[in-house]
Amino acid sequence: MYRITLFFLLAFISINSTFAQDLYMPRNIQQAYNKGTRSKDGKPGPHYWQNHGRYTITINALPPNRTIKGSETISYINHSPDTLKSPVIKLFLNIHKPGAPRNGGAAEDYLTSGMHIDAFAVNSKKTAWDDDESVFTWQRFRLPKPLAPHDSVQLSFDWHYEISKQSGREGMIDSTTYFLAYFYPRVAVYDDYNGWDRMNFMDSHEFYSDFNDYTVTINAPKNYLVWGTGTLQHPETLLQPAILQRFKQSFISDETVRIVTQQDLLAKNVTSQNAINSWQFTATDIPDMAFGLSDHFVWDGCSVVVDDATGRRAVANAAYNDTASDYHYVAQYARHSLNWLSHNWPGVPYPYEKTTVFQGYAGMEYPMMANDESYSDTLFSRFVAEHEIAHTYMPFYMGINETRFGFMDEGWATTFEILIGREDLGAEAAEELYKQFRIASWINDPSAEEDIAIITPGDALTGRGFSNNEYGKASIGYLAMKDLLGDALFKKCLHAYMDRWHGKHPIPWDFFYTYNDVAGQNLNWFWSSWFFSNNYIDLAISDARPNKKGYEISLKNIGGMPAPVDIIGTYDDGAKESFHQTPAIWAINQLQTSVSIATKRKISSIQLDGGIFMDANEQDNYFSIK
Repeated sequence: MYRITLFFLLAFISINSTFAQDLYMPRNIQQAYNKGTRSKDGKPGPHYWQNHGRYTITINALPPNRTIKGSETISYINHSPDTLKSPVIKLFLNIHKPGAPRNGGAAEDYLTSGMHIDAFAVNSKKTAWDDDESVFTWQRFRLPKPLAPHDSVQLSFDWHYEISKQSGREGMIDSTTYFLAYFYPRVAVYDDYNGWDRMNFMDSHEFYSDFNDYTVTINAPKNYLVWGTGTLQHPETLLQPAILQRFKQSFISDETVRIVTQQDLLAKNVTSQNAINSWQFTATDIPDMAFGLSDHFVWDGCSVVVDDATGRRAVANAAYNDTASDYHYVAQYARHSLNWLSHNWPGVPYPYEKTTVFQGYAGMEYPMMANDESYSDTLFSRFVAEHEIAHTYMPFYMGINETRFGFMDEGWATTFEILIGREDLGAEAAEELYKQFRIASWINDPSAEEDIAIITPGDALTGRGFSNNEYGKASIGYLAMKDLLGDALFKKCLHAYMDRWHGKHPIPWDFFYTYNDVAGQNLNWFWSSWFFSNNYIDLAISDARPNKKGYEISLKNIGGMPAPVDIIGTYDDGAKESFHQTPAIWAINQLQTSVSIATKRKISSIQLDGGIFMDANEQDNYFSIK
């Protein structure tokens, strides 16, 4: 009876504007909705647009030489209604320059002289490139002729940089193993709510990129293998026949194929024996490219059906030093991830042809690539691989602005992490790991920075408050909504959001409004509390009294977050019964509520158990009924 009454009350609130609660919206976001590029039903607006680039890049990477040389042409298409005069170019690797703004110190091995532009041309006409010493990881330049709406311009760059000795998200893994990421000049995103992206790359923050088409050629010495984003072109010209056969076998094999073994590497006859081999990869409508190369990494591969409707398979690769014992299992860990994510949560077929987990030091995701550490604990190796592969969907499939709204990707990867973990480890172990690794540092820390609203732009934050906002707090908020709506409706909303916005640039309001639209409810009371307030989880029992059907439990929401909770009743004989309450109990009054539990047995005490929704003060979660 309680649930029926609450359902109709929620429906009434949803359709009655008197009760409707608007979400805070910054002025630039308001302008986007006013211009019709976005819509309050959660769909792209009738005037939505985004710009596009076609990149042709050639890189020379010749270990142990640390100098990486590149050349590129970019055909940049202006789909916006604006005339563009001064494009912004991102030069991420200038983070290595002395004096670059960072969120922490930099060791000597991390520092380099940054990225050097050796030549620059606009529409094939040589143009001076003037380094602006006042900025580091981005720089604007003035076009000789402004770029009109629906017109295009061709930009050309020659550049070089010295790869960092200290490997993080990119850099030297060892003297003959390099990971190349963020290695090319790129046009910054020009979008409908912020204009040119002029956010500095801070080393703890992540990225924002347009969907582009790429043809990338990596020139590397013979017997160097190259793994990367995109489709490898003409593998028959690069790999020795036996290696090529195993490579092709991995496309259709459930079992791990040892494509390149330690014995193959020692024989030094893995690739075509040209002095330099050109490894070319192509990809379309993708936000970035990344590559790893080595002369001593082994290579495993296997595959799995990710789309049952078409039978399409995706390949799971692992590239690693043979001494890393955990990595002998990583190809199968990656295969399991592709399978589970495609068929469970988010339940969208993996959108690419492959993934490669490359042994490095970053624990970092890229399209079709992950740069992951080696661990003595194979369970944690699997955990990290699953998290990074989950990022395929957010931010890469969805085009999220990670720098500003990182909770839209890290929060989701963390959510998928616990959902897949329940299958891998069992619910109890997965939830304990989630609580201790993702939630405890937030809920057990009363510091002011921990209560900063999740919606706060990530580029304005540092430290633990920033990381908890992006990972644990956002994730537990998504899980609270999953509890509120139930799995079927929650997934329906999630799929609608992904269908509407994949290949585009969604912002938080697009996500919130999509859920409101598809669920047929005004859920702004929930979004406002979880994502726009400084609330936290702290529930308390204030009273418990018998009534005609059982007991009436009075609850206070001291922290303000509308979290689900289990009310555990202990009977006179010591037996216990759990009565689950979704966040809907807080829809009318988020500070206090009364819950009826139906039972004919006498209860001696009541206790609250939030499970993964950890409570900041458990001392007031118990009530004795006299």
